Amino acid sequence: MHSLLGCFLLGSTIIVQTGCDMIEYHPYDLNIEGETNINERNIQSIEASTAGKQSISFALISDTQRWYDETEDAVNAINGRNDIDFVIHCGDLSDFGMKMEFEEQRDRLNRLNVPYVCLLGNHDCLATGKEVFNTIFGNENFSFTAGDTHFICLNTNALEFDYSEAVPNLLFLEDELKHVPSQTKKTVVAMHAPPYSEQFNNNIAKVFQYYITQFPSLQFCVYGHVHSFNENEFFDDGIMYYSAPSINKRSYIYFSITPNGYDYELVNF
Repeated sequence: MHSLLGCFLLGSTIIVQTGCDMIEYHPYDLNIEGETNINERNIQSIEASTAGKQSISFALISDTQRWYDETEDAVNAINGRNDIDFVIHCGDLSDFGMKMEFEEQRDRLNRLNVPYVCLLGNHDCLATGKEVFNTIFGNENFSFTAGDTHFICLNTNALEFDYSEAVPNLLFLEDELKHVPSQTKKTVVAMHAPPYSEQFNNNIAKVFQYYITQFPSLQFCVYGHVHSFNENEFFDDGIMYYSAPSINKRSYIYFSITPNGYDYELVNF
């Protein structure tokens, strides 16, 4: 077995020297190791395990970039409970869009006892990060239904796309409105960057608000990006927006949705 002697950077390629061998590793390549298409598989598990339920609960985490130990501690804390149906990660799994960052976070999150889904964060768009995210986790706009609650998960990182395409994607929202599952009684919207942040396309903030309030009984919205817990009513329409702290704050938000409404709690671990 060769022992690791050292490594050095040549351009944007990392050269790792082990004994007499030299291994070239590019941090932004698209040769993904391990599991892919995480969200689609986990959505199937969420929908199957919550089918017919009138009450559901989930944990909200976000912005785990570079905080691997804290992510692992969060997974252990969530696994210590038996009242969580699934986990939503509101984006920024990576700091620099490097393939290894996504793989490391995926492998930690895969230790959860419950299924999880991940949204695209602005840091996840750096370099080849979006392509890696799409391969490992899936599309940046997606939805699923847990019990009688429909969850709409959106890419809201307009700044990272240079306003070259619609972000948030209103055509996606239009299509979702046409195909709301018949069992839907409530709706929750999840995103990374909130309205009126520097990432959001605030030219269409009011249009965005109009679209999401057309869904059945919009309960609340959740987001990440700001690295702290916040409660905001951005549009004075009665819809609250809750942000998950970055994981280095060692906390997550626990939500429960029942026929009578919803409750939430900021949980420290």
